[in-house]
Amino acid sequence: MKLVPLGDRVVLKQIAAEETTKSGIVLPGQTKEKPQQAEVVAVGPGGCVDGKEVTMLVSVGDQVIYSKYSGTEVELDGEEYLVVKQNDILAIVK
Repeated sequence: MKLVPLGDRVVLKQIAAEETTKSGIVLPGQTKEKPQQAEVVAVGPGGCVDGKEVTMLVSVGDQVIYSKYSGTEVELDGEEYLVVKQNDILAIVK
């Protein structure tokens, strides 16, 4: 199956968090916070959303940083994805 976002929505796949710090300390699983960095997997068409013209600024393959409590978590074929509005994306990592 495939996720196809509608309107100004973007499908993200989180990038795996580091298991150790730069100094070599191993982080236990429960104390780690999910990273706010993800890869764009699919992008909606944009267009007219809520009476405003929306141009999509991200594209598939971009690495982005998104708002901490945004989006909806979805599991498909054993993979976890996050569906967010383009407004919830804060920056593109280059």
